[in-house]
Amino acid sequence: MHSHFMASHDLSSLVAQSLAESSFIQLTLSRPTAAAAAIRKVTAKLIEIKAGPRVQFTFAEATRETHRNATFDEASAEVRALFETSFQEANLFLATADVTFKRRNDGSLDVASRKPSKPAALPVLHNRGKQYLIPDGVPCPFLIEIGVMTREGQVRAAKYDKFRQVNRFLELVNDVLPELPQDGVLRVVDFGCGKSYLTFALHHLLTVIHQRDVEIVGLDLKRDVMSHCESVARKLDCRGLTFRVGDIAAHETSDPVHLTVSLHACDVATDAALLKAIGWGTQVILAVPCCQHEFASKMSRELLPPLQRHGILRERFASLATDAYRALLLERNGYRTQVIEFIDMEHTPKNLMLRAIRQPLSSQRAAELDVEIAAFRKSLGLQNATLALGTQSVR
Repeated sequence: MHSHFMASHDLSSLVAQSLAESSFIQLTLSRPTAAAAAIRKVTAKLIEIKAGPRVQFTFAEATRETHRNATFDEASAEVRALFETSFQEANLFLATADVTFKRRNDGSLDVASRKPSKPAALPVLHNRGKQYLIPDGVPCPFLIEIGVMTREGQVRAAKYDKFRQVNRFLELVNDVLPELPQDGVLRVVDFGCGKSYLTFALHHLLTVIHQRDVEIVGLDLKRDVMSHCESVARKLDCRGLTFRVGDIAAHETSDPVHLTVSLHACDVATDAALLKAIGWGTQVILAVPCCQHEFASKMSRELLPPLQRHGILRERFASLATDAYRALLLERNGYRTQVIEFIDMEHTPKNLMLRAIRQPLSSQRAAELDVEIAAFRKSLGLQNATLALGTQSVR
């Protein structure tokens, strides 16, 4: 028992003090009263968002979890209100001690402390570069739902690769957020979203971590998969996230699209997604192509024969050539384009992402790119081939 805890029975003051001293790790409120309604438990942990450090409150009900982020001042007030009206027990985990507050039948408090049981808080406030945007140990509803995390927030050992992939994807998106509108609703289309765990990750990044309003559409041809994703989105109360059955080329929208995502759209479906994004004037395009077969069937066999003698080498060479060509055409259409490495488990150990950001294109640079594109096509023996992404600028 530590005397300075006995001297202060005020939970909210202790929360405020621990936040100020960077000793706060976690708070759990339990044993709900009737005033708590459907809420069974509340947990609070530190997170870091663009606006700075925040305390994230997670409100656990029987079938869903909701989240609210608070500044440090707001957090202590929230704790005071919750503990005074809705919960009878609080467990505060600090770097220096574990402190338990229990309300007796007569309304008085029993306060006890013991040695700290949890490791010090993740150093998100001091060393962000080494921390995942979704950290291990912090419950994340969509990762719990898809089986990557336990309900306590621990990443399952067998799912750690997927956990790393989700965070790598979020890092790549996070890097381009300054290129997107800083106010209002962010509109996103995810082409060929499939099971959509990265779509849910994107929603989490934008709405929970960055507190943005969104309209995210996940599009795929598989009706049963889209129906399942829609039910998960409703269960997790993912506001602004919808899933639709449809073809990439046929999808239309009257609103501006700020971010277009295409992850593993097979073969020329990637080109259809890029064409659609270019036509919309999308500010940022993220595409991870797969199964690039078109060039493999059309490239001249006389080009580097030793490289094309072996099927697997020919396929890989064709894939690289296809993505190089896509990067050229994106630049020709007014996008600053990077080809970067992206962790992927479904098709190859590692994969490539095209990350394109819209920017003005001078007429001189456009002319240079036209020459470069023509020369590249000629070197591959593709002068007369009709490719899905076209032989010249779309816009």
